[in-house]
Amino acid sequence: MKMPLNRLVFQFLRPYWGWLFLVILLQFGATIAGLELPRLNAEIIDNGVSKGDTAYIWSHGGIMLAVSAAQVLCQILAVFFGARLAMSFGRDVRGRLFKKVLSFSAREVNKFGAPSLITRNTNDVQQVQMLVLMSCIIIFGAPITMVGGVVMAIRTSWGLSWIILAAVVLLGVLATTIILKMGPLFKSMQTRIDTVNRVLRERITGIRVVRAFVREPYEAERFGKANADLMDVGVKVGRLMMTMFPLVMFILNISTVAVMWFGAKQISAMEMEIGGLTAFITYLMQILMSVMMATMMVIMVPRAAVCAERIMEVFDQRSTVVPAEKPVTELTGEGRFAFENVAFRYAGAAESVISGITFAMEPGQTTAIIGSTGSGKTTLVNLVPRLYDATEGVVSLDGVDIREIDEQLLWSKIGLIPQKPYLFTGTVASNLRYGNPDATDEELWYALEVAQAKDFVSEMPGKLEEPISQGGTNVSGGQRQRLSIARALVKKPDIYIFDDSFSALDVATDARLRAALHEETDHAVVMIVAQRVSTIRNADRILVLDDGGIVGDGTHDELLANCPTYQEIVESQMTAEEALA
Repeated sequence: MKMPLNRLVFQFLRPYWGWLFLVILLQFGATIAGLELPRLNAEIIDNGVSKGDTAYIWSHGGIMLAVSAAQVLCQILAVFFGARLAMSFGRDVRGRLFKKVLSFSAREVNKFGAPSLITRNTNDVQQVQMLVLMSCIIIFGAPITMVGGVVMAIRTSWGLSWIILAAVVLLGVLATTIILKMGPLFKSMQTRIDTVNRVLRERITGIRVVRAFVREPYEAERFGKANADLMDVGVKVGRLMMTMFPLVMFILNISTVAVMWFGAKQISAMEMEIGGLTAFITYLMQILMSVMMATMMVIMVPRAAVCAERIMEVFDQRSTVVPAEKPVTELTGEGRFAFENVAFRYAGAAESVISGITFAMEPGQTTAIIGSTGSGKTTLVNLVPRLYDATEGVVSLDGVDIREIDEQLLWSKIGLIPQKPYLFTGTVASNLRYGNPDATDEELWYALEVAQAKDFVSEMPGKLEEPISQGGTNVSGGQRQRLSIARALVKKPDIYIFDDSFSALDVATDARLRAALHEETDHAVVMIVAQRVSTIRNADRILVLDDGGIVGDGTHDELLANCPTYQEIVESQMTAEEALA
């Protein structure tokens, strides 16, 4: 058993030691009752049946029924409490793992990948949970049965005990050989499950692109290969597991034949009674069956160990966005946001994506950022809500480094409209209330009106209660952007970040929306990242990014006069007359 499995199980079973002790106690009771039954049966055969003593048979038969009932009751209760314990364990691990992933920055999420994180929180947890469940049901009773069975068998007949020793050793050697072969296969299986999830996720997410380029056959072939690879590993694992059953039954049958052969000789020599032979055979079957069940449990350990290792990798991963030890919980300034010689470099990258970034955003001021693709605009925006932390320099709010500010306080002041607007499964209202769970319907309609979304929401059959599918796929791209903007408006933050949030809007809607936003956000810091000059030309301040640095800073007219990069962008989008209009 690998260390990650030990750490995971002991860490999350700690609150349930009481239940675990109860399960062990019940398993102990069921096992003792099971070991007592063959002895009672032998006494009935030797003292009742052989002598024709009906009263003895009835009295001891009643005792056997009572012991059997106690065994069944203990086993039922052990399974019940064991199942509760295992399901609680799985719930706790999934909950903690989900919470851990939520604490990750974008860097850690990209490191693991979304498909792998999903697999670790579902399939991997389920495998470890199943090991805990089977341990509660089987593993605690198996050692007691083996030890108790051996003791009772030796008491019954010392001369036949060598058969048990030989059978147990042979089973142990076979089980060890199979387990050593299965470990690498289970590790490969979990990796291939990740691959199947990734291919399926890409196929579903990119369905429009797949159909647009008529790549269904290629995607079907790609999924088929990933599926076949998983099947191949599964078949190898299944073959090894199925090898165990015929081998165990073969050893069990050979052992039974040997016991009857040598036991018959002892009976003939008056060294053993028929009831004793029956009891010995029963003990032999109990011992070998417990060995087989323990072996099946041990077979589950390699896969659970691999899964636990993958789960602990997530738990052990430290986020690069670390909360402050003594965070600032109150800000007294007006909301001034500043970058001071900021640089950012992705892990493993040779050069920084942005560097030497210095500027400040004042309340009531609109700061626009424009630049060519790959100039670092989105990276710069991601530093504001701490999706990443700057690798150099300081990003501050009201003069306080945002790394020292309480995360909840920081996020409460920011309304982010991302480049790819995402809506959650629910309704229009539930999505808007992500910004403010206590918002009234009137506040929602007002936000929709400012975001130029009131018209199309009013035309929906359910209006605010109109269902929204996962990702907002049942509304258009422009509607998703406007609903995302409305969601931020409902929050009423001190800082608005529009990361290319107007790209799917037509020019007329864009103009109306910007005019409405100007009145609504005149008290706040507004940061706009855009590709279209028409979207940001009226901003109070425009920053031009190129190759990760600021190459222009000023108003639209100032940049037209003295910034070649901005001039190139303007010329690519509009005529000179339009630019000066």
